Amino acid sequence: MSPVNKELPRAASPEEVGVSSALTEQFLHYIKEQNLEFHSFMVIRHGKIAVEWYNEPYAADTSHSMYSVSKTFSATAIGFAVSEGLLSLDDKVLDFFPEYKPRIKSPYFDKLTVRTLITMTAGKQTNMLEDKSKIDWVEDYINSPWVFEPGTQYLYVNENIYMLCAIIHRVAKMSVLDYLTPRLFEPLGIERPFWETDQKGVEAGGWGLYIKTMDLAKLMTCYLHDGKYKNKQVLPKEWVKEATVNQLGNIKMPSKDKDCCAGYGYCLWMDDTEPYSYRADGMFSQFGINFPSLDATIVSTAAIPCEDEARAAIWAFFPAAFADEQGNSVEVDTSTVNRPVASRHSVTESRLIGKTIKVRKKILLNIIGMPVSMLPLAVTFMMSDRAGNIDNIKFNFGDHECEMTWDEGDERNTVCCGMDGRYRYGTMTLGKIKFKVCANAEWIDDINLKVMVRPVETIGMRSLNFLFRRNDKVTITPSSTPSTYKIVDTLAITFSEIIKNPLLSKICQKAIRLAPSLAEPKHYGKIV
Repeated sequence: MSPVNKELPRAASPEEVGVSSALTEQFLHYIKEQNLEFHSFMVIRHGKIAVEWYNEPYAADTSHSMYSVSKTFSATAIGFAVSEGLLSLDDKVLDFFPEYKPRIKSPYFDKLTVRTLITMTAGKQTNMLEDKSKIDWVEDYINSPWVFEPGTQYLYVNENIYMLCAIIHRVAKMSVLDYLTPRLFEPLGIERPFWETDQKGVEAGGWGLYIKTMDLAKLMTCYLHDGKYKNKQVLPKEWVKEATVNQLGNIKMPSKDKDCCAGYGYCLWMDDTEPYSYRADGMFSQFGINFPSLDATIVSTAAIPCEDEARAAIWAFFPAAFADEQGNSVEVDTSTVNRPVASRHSVTESRLIGKTIKVRKKILLNIIGMPVSMLPLAVTFMMSDRAGNIDNIKFNFGDHECEMTWDEGDERNTVCCGMDGRYRYGTMTLGKIKFKVCANAEWIDDINLKVMVRPVETIGMRSLNFLFRRNDKVTITPSSTPSTYKIVDTLAITFSEIIKNPLLSKICQKAIRLAPSLAEPKHYGKIV
């Protein structure tokens, strides 16, 4: 018997399935002109892939950090558990963890249920800056402060969804990945993905999942078609029906963004762009958008801090591009490439042969738990085990490339950096996670070397500018993409919507906007 093909079929042209290739081409030009860093973009209609685009070095066979899109997978696991009778949405959270006793008793615990977790109405507020490598995540959640009675207000808290994963571990007696493998991943033809965990092996739930663009497309088309994939029922039909509609009732969402206040299902956001549309949504503009009335799905990965801008770009061309009566097809240019710059050599290279650059630690960054890493700031911020404190840097220069070796904690890595206008690909392990990377380096002048390392499964790039001064002194200036300044601007807006007190809101916004200079300061070292 031949194996069942679990891949989504491809349309001969976008027009075959009612997608305008002309508007799609305009969209791809638009995001380039507006400097919007999309990494991939896929359009599926009537069950076929109409458009598939990747922005090099991102590719179809490379997983990508999904951030809060991870929540949709966690909620899907809960859907299976409900359908199998392992739990109900009205079960009390504390009943799953009898060994944990709250430090402060509260009648609110009787109202803290699986339903309030999955709809973000739990009423708990955790510490976003907590060093998760040093705490028991379940205990920390249970003892985090109440900000309202469960089920009465909406507050988006990542750890609500971590608790769902912890519950799956209890009722299924296995990990969420193990639980989903025969139920979701195998039926959809998804390779077992990587998912960050706590120290006990429980998946982070609200973040930390790495999957391919195609994997998200498969899940979203499965939701679009009432849980069916290739005419086989994969997801429980009743769960899909409930998950994809607003479950908040009369509870208002605090955001002023029309895309973030139309309602919330089971870890799916409602949209008012098109009737009954909804989306899986992750930080930095990871999207899986379904348009049921048009039988269409859009999937994208990106590194765009302001998700409003990313969604606005999509809405400018979609769903307008969906129409069953189309004109002639035009060739869609999917060859967008970001090539590195070819570099010359510098006389400074001879000063670095066999030498090591010792870097002074930044005390403040270590106190707040955010030492500078070769990983971009946007990546380390969400990691449960943060890397950091780059030290013992060595360079080895060749004709067309250079190797950079460095330490972070007890991990030592070497990456090869192209200097001839071509990336070099390799791996590095930081925070106990192995990352695929591409890297390049260039001499800006004889004493300024810029090294750029992009973990291609994440949303960002780390740049380090080395200024080689007299007396073997070195100044290292770190920066990231997405820009730290853009990230904090987005965070400031978010906090202004959450914090109701005008004075406190202004203080928080000002404090947040000081973050870039604090989080990525110049570092100083010496060649020894």
